[in-house]
Amino acid sequence: MRWIVFDYGEVISRRITALPQLAALLSSTPEAFEPAYWSERGAYDAGLSDADYWRAVAARLDREVDDSLIQRLTSVDVDGWMSTDPETLALLEDLHRRGAHLALLSNASTTFARAAESKPWARYFEHLLFSGDLRVIKPDAEIWRILLDTLGARPEECLFFDDREENIAGARRAGLHAERWTSAVRARDLLQDQLAA
Repeated sequence: MRWIVFDYGEVISRRITALPQLAALLSSTPEAFEPAYWSERGAYDAGLSDADYWRAVAARLDREVDDSLIQRLTSVDVDGWMSTDPETLALLEDLHRRGAHLALLSNASTTFARAAESKPWARYFEHLLFSGDLRVIKPDAEIWRILLDTLGARPEECLFFDDREENIAGARRAGLHAERWTSAVRARDLLQDQLAA
């Protein structure tokens, strides 16, 4: 296995806890807000602008947003996804120290991508690929072609971790080895050869 490729959300990061705060900013309840937030997320992750995303979310809630509120919503949202899992970070550090080739492939907006690139954990990766930049999201077949072209690798040379079953299935259809992420402990077991002294 030449490359180990990680998703970000709920693999490196913890699940976002800022949804109630975002709902409050839109004068909504969390129960009403969350379906609107997720319904528009695919387009956002595929390159929709911050403004167009939050206008679409607000429209589902019969709300309006101005530029100031859009900026605030975006900031809270990005910060909300920045909480990382210590065990996963320790795994990434161990793999990096032992010379493993690591890449990141995340469904995420361009705004999140720019913020993530500045985080300390980003240095563990030789390549950081974000769907907002690529204008295509997992599990679309095109994203695996872009990934493999970027890595200069064959599908069978890559192991991909993601928390979503549809992305695992998409990676496998493209010929990659892929495993559903459940915990850093399980990933360590799967990567024991790469982690061996």
